[in-house]
Amino acid sequence: MCNCVMFVTANVYNAGESERIVGKALAENGKRDEIVLATKVHGGMGPGINDRGNSRYHIIKACEDSLRRLQTDHIDLYQLHRPDLVVPQDETLRAFDDLVRAGKVRYIGCSTHPAWMVMEALAISEKMGVARYISEQPPYNLPDRRIENELVPLCQKHGLALLPWSPLAGGILSGKYTQAMLDTESYPEDSRAGRSGAMFRDRVTRRAVEVAVQLKAMAEERGMTITQFALLWCKDQPGITAPIIGPRTMAHLEDALPVLEMTLNDADRPLFDALVHPGNAVADFHNSNPWMKARI
Repeated sequence: MCNCVMFVTANVYNAGESERIVGKALAENGKRDEIVLATKVHGGMGPGINDRGNSRYHIIKACEDSLRRLQTDHIDLYQLHRPDLVVPQDETLRAFDDLVRAGKVRYIGCSTHPAWMVMEALAISEKMGVARYISEQPPYNLPDRRIENELVPLCQKHGLALLPWSPLAGGILSGKYTQAMLDTESYPEDSRAGRSGAMFRDRVTRRAVEVAVQLKAMAEERGMTITQFALLWCKDQPGITAPIIGPRTMAHLEDALPVLEMTLNDADRPLFDALVHPGNAVADFHNSNPWMKARI
């Protein structure tokens, strides 16, 4: 097993500021070659028609812009932030392949794609002889387990790494939300639901909060915090390579790091399945993509 530090960002995070902060930090500490640096392309970076999407024009320009903000000559993992339902995947993959051949990108991946599009991309890459995806970055946590139906088996079959985002369900699995908050629609100012708009608030469902309450009790019985228990479950699920954590404070990071040395007890797996059945969902973490029709 390879233990390494991976930084995952995207060009659209705070209009490029996230990439600038990461680039500045790596330039100052001199550790660029000691980490895996990943960023993403797709979202709008301006008002123009070529400032967004998965076209060749946008990908090539966005890569150059990201390299400049990150203060590096290459991106280790360049990912499509979301699928494009208009631009053919062969155009996107050819652009990625050119960036790989030019040495500006080492590997490519995708994020929040339906399984059929990942499989189509793999087939196109094989047919055209171009770079193939090595990873998919989907939403995955105990309240939303839908990727287990098709995406997880696909990635296991074809050797793609799975890098789940929001393993703590946007803070639901930190135990910070209560049923009273849902009744009054009054959320903590430092929570995603409190500061980030309707899309995040819609994910905080009554059933998901109930799951968090039960999970917290289970964690305390085992001498863990609820966040550690939730991360441990996600980390040790079949097919998962590494959950992506997003600590906002040093305390958050210090809470998460011990999970690296933990292993989920097989006897505990059925307890999670009893809270949310495999392949099912009690909260909708696919509500930020254009292809998912089902809503929770």
